[in-house]
Amino acid sequence: MVTATQTIIRLGSEELRITHPDKLLWPDMGITKLDYVQKLAALSPYMLPHCEGRYLTTIRYPEGIEGGTSFYQKNCPQPKPDYVRTAEENGINYVVLDSLPTLLWLGSLYSLEYHVSCERIGDPLPDRWILDIDPSLEVEPRIMEAAAIVGDLLTSLGLSAVPKTSGATGVQIVMPIERGPTYDELRAFGKFVSEYLAAKHPKLFTVERLKKNRGTLIYLDYLQFYPGRTLAAPYTTRARPGAPVSTPLSWDEVRRDPKPTDFNLLNIEERLRAKGELISQLPKQPLRGVLGTIARL
Repeated sequence: MVTATQTIIRLGSEELRITHPDKLLWPDMGITKLDYVQKLAALSPYMLPHCEGRYLTTIRYPEGIEGGTSFYQKNCPQPKPDYVRTAEENGINYVVLDSLPTLLWLGSLYSLEYHVSCERIGDPLPDRWILDIDPSLEVEPRIMEAAAIVGDLLTSLGLSAVPKTSGATGVQIVMPIERGPTYDELRAFGKFVSEYLAAKHPKLFTVERLKKNRGTLIYLDYLQFYPGRTLAAPYTTRARPGAPVSTPLSWDEVRRDPKPTDFNLLNIEERLRAKGELISQLPKQPLRGVLGTIARL
């Protein structure tokens, strides 16, 4: 069997060499390195708006998901092409993922997961609020029920948000917000939501930080959304069997109890053509009034 040693992709005036294009990255799905880079290109219009202007951390898997070797990458890999922009923070030179060539270059380096900072570079105020719903069990049949309960509470407060699968085991609730509230105010809001739900549903939720003390309860991690921390970017792949993709959902879909693996690298394009990008479709939420009410409680 003869395999290609490299493929050249041309992006306008840029040229990207894809070495070992036939290497299987997700063997169970038959997805090769070249397949992956091509899928990233298709996902880029949806993924890049959630990554640009943020500090990027990738997880690289040089031998694919079954190769046994992986590592986090915060500092920009070297050498880098001229089109790759970087931003320095606390001595780390982060990649700024703001272009298709940069995304495909990272993909060619076996970056299979993309995690972005909660904060925007150079901006002290948040543009969104996120609640991370983190199961204690590897397989948690109640995860969509948990997400729906969070959504119902937000609706009762006059707010709208978009649930998205993490691509792994959890769900994140994403709420674009009108500019004004600080990260500390949003943390207080997350604390209120989480502690209220943990008290109302003590057999389902917990705010216990230590995993060993959570038992089988689902952790409402309001602390994760804060400067210096990261969350899986919308539409990132995850290095798990089935090539799952972190996917925004409608609340109707949540109530039909989908599985995270239902949304993967082979079917995500069709979904996006049919439904579009759900987070960008949601108007920025006026959170200031709710925050004021909570502060007076």
